[in-house]
Amino acid sequence: MAAKATMADIARQLGISRAAVSYALNGQPGVAADTRERVLKLAVDLGWHPSASARALMGSDIKVIGLALSRPTDAFAVDSFFFEFLAGVESILGERGWSLLLRVIGDAPDIEVETYQRWWGEGRIDGVILVDERHHDERIAAVERIGLPAVLCGGPRKGVTLPCVWTDQSGDAALIVEHLAGLGHQRIAHISGPREFVHERGRQRGVRTAAARLGLAVTTIEGTYGAADARAAVDRLLAIPDPPTALIFGNDHMSVAGLKRLHELGKSVPEQVSVVSWDDSPLSRAVDPELTALFRDNQRYGRQAAETLLALISGKQPNLVRVPRSVLRERGSSGPAA
Repeated sequence: MAAKATMADIARQLGISRAAVSYALNGQPGVAADTRERVLKLAVDLGWHPSASARALMGSDIKVIGLALSRPTDAFAVDSFFFEFLAGVESILGERGWSLLLRVIGDAPDIEVETYQRWWGEGRIDGVILVDERHHDERIAAVERIGLPAVLCGGPRKGVTLPCVWTDQSGDAALIVEHLAGLGHQRIAHISGPREFVHERGRQRGVRTAAARLGLAVTTIEGTYGAADARAAVDRLLAIPDPPTALIFGNDHMSVAGLKRLHELGKSVPEQVSVVSWDDSPLSRAVDPELTALFRDNQRYGRQAAETLLALISGKQPNLVRVPRSVLRERGSSGPAA
């Protein structure tokens, strides 16, 4: 492992004094704006961060964790998961005197990595929570490389040393498929979110596995969690010769849009088509009929993530932390197959 960069390394490469580097890194006056910018950029490039002993000498007790959300801002605004998850994170941090540094950066994973490197290099955070695990996730190698304490909401992954707070996506999928099979449905469709997310791959795999075990036919359509995709999926599915009699949507936003489109097309729910949502938020109960939905305790999920990260920062070595299994809440949108 390469030696950690020091302020002396930064000063030497830029040809300035260590005092100027210290002023720039600690946000103190006494250094020009362009010099401060050069120092901060090089610190990020070198993966510099203040050691625990240096923080102690400066009397610095940060007690801040970081979270950058790399999702389109319009999708974030309507996704209840994040608000519930963040409420859980904040409940633990508030109890223990910690703070959350949050940034919504849009659909830009590369900027998320840069953000964590800059926060860590500037000494603004003690650790991060990584959400929305991706199939090829550059963040994992990045935080391991710079020594940033991190917890992955996802996994488990081979060769990854980060603690993982993981969900049994296959078990959740089985709950939904078994419910529909019990109602006599033989043809179902799964309108998922983007496959770049590992949890969506797990859900797709889980639906197919459970359906094969129960002798059901499955059609899978990948979406973006948006209403337009849900409407287009309904049009596409109902146009095939033997359309599915039950639709599973990847979140409540798509489920509501899909339900509305079925009504527009004159389809009765659940008499002709059943609808199930992978999210159970208040939105699921604000439509007619109310949506059968998979309830996940997202606030508890956030609390588990925060507790795991604080344990890691304190020197403990948490490994796999399992999220409690979801519960399927049966409501009026699912019924016997026609």
